[in-house]
Amino acid sequence: MYNLESRLENVEDLFLSIDSYLCQFDFTLAGNWDYKHGYLDKRLDSERMVWLRIPFHVIRGALDGECGGCRATVRLGRPYVFKHVYNTGTDKHAAPRLIGALFDQFQAPLDPDASLEDVWIERARQALMEVEQGYFQ
Repeated sequence: MYNLESRLENVEDLFLSIDSYLCQFDFTLAGNWDYKHGYLDKRLDSERMVWLRIPFHVIRGALDGECGGCRATVRLGRPYVFKHVYNTGTDKHAAPRLIGALFDQFQAPLDPDASLEDVWIERARQALMEVEQGYFQ
């Protein structure tokens, strides 16, 4: 993981406004959000292993998946880029299990916080610059 300085840090706005704006730059709400915080992610590689992430905390209201967080005001945190190396292909030791299939759908990551090559850090900086230029005009 590598932290990136950004003018977006500490920006406060309605979640719906921030989400709509960042969607133009291929950011999506990460699946691990809850009512008080979450992450907006942009994949940087075709294998979906390198991500630019902007964390946020709800400062008024609550993030609600039913209405896209329409009543929540959020504060953006410090963006960072990370690499999540996971197994590709099939698990050679997998065994069919009825109940387990409901819970164990994915293989464990090989390295959830792999080291980053400089090219990914630079690509993340460029992506943030594009977002900042449009937001702060």
